[in-house]
Amino acid sequence: MKYAKTQDALDRLTPEQFRVTQQSGTERAGTGPLTNNQEPGIYVDIVSGEPLFASSDKFESGCGWPSFTKPIVTEHVTEHSDAGHGMLRTEVRSKHGDSHLGHVFTDGPRDKGGLRYCINSASLRFIHRDAMNGEGYSDLINQVEDI
Repeated sequence: MKYAKTQDALDRLTPEQFRVTQQSGTERAGTGPLTNNQEPGIYVDIVSGEPLFASSDKFESGCGWPSFTKPIVTEHVTEHSDAGHGMLRTEVRSKHGDSHLGHVFTDGPRDKGGLRYCINSASLRFIHRDAMNGEGYSDLINQVEDI
């Protein structure tokens, strides 16, 4: 499967999705539709479709955004220094879509590596496990488990 940012994909974004992914915005805490999602499946870049996170790595952090312990495909998530808002943080972006996803912090579950990927719902599209074959993600089904 080829992943890329296309004009067609950008044209389909809502104003909020565009602001978050293309202008490095942040949705308000607790407002994202995927924050409390507990269904089994994967989370892909809203722009490029590249797989980013699995439901088996999602956890409730209490921060108000979907949180994950690790990317499903490490190479699809890039890290960048972010000194905005008077803080030094590590921004995470999708490799192929170059979408702003959120930030990674070192206060995640210790037994799962200690990282917390704090991700905007607006940058993600959820694909339920039952739809993964039909959408071309069958090779990742083994990464998904009931939660």
